[in-house]
Amino acid sequence: MDEPLPENSTATSMSVRAVMSANKGKDTKPELLLRSALHRRGLRYRVGLRPLPELRRTADIVFPKAKLAVFVDGCFWHGCPDHYRPAKKQGQKWQDKIQANRNRDTTTNTALEEAGWSVVRVWEHEDVDEAAERVKEIVTGSQNRD
Repeated sequence: MDEPLPENSTATSMSVRAVMSANKGKDTKPELLLRSALHRRGLRYRVGLRPLPELRRTADIVFPKAKLAVFVDGCFWHGCPDHYRPAKKQGQKWQDKIQANRNRDTTTNTALEEAGWSVVRVWEHEDVDEAAERVKEIVTGSQNRD
């Protein structure tokens, strides 16, 4: 017999709840791969930092001196144009959630850029080495200007 769902749960079943609970918010495989690629290139960074303390947004990788915030976005959660497939169950709820994530990403980018930061968004499916090179160009370019 299936265990009953907690009262506050919005999951449709305990198995759905288990899958969703297992989704990590940080230190995901794409993040770890990118961090490793950046480290191999001699770059040092901070992890899980708010670039602007007054803004409740945490970047996955931060280069404070270069004022660069890197976000590694999951294809489902951020609505990747190439890989996002709408959910079949509770479709409108998920569509609204993904759209809210996209809107938050846009406002985050704008707030950071207005404060003088550069923002790099990397999709989880992107080639790690290409993404690391993109980041390195920005970091080393900004250090050369100082």
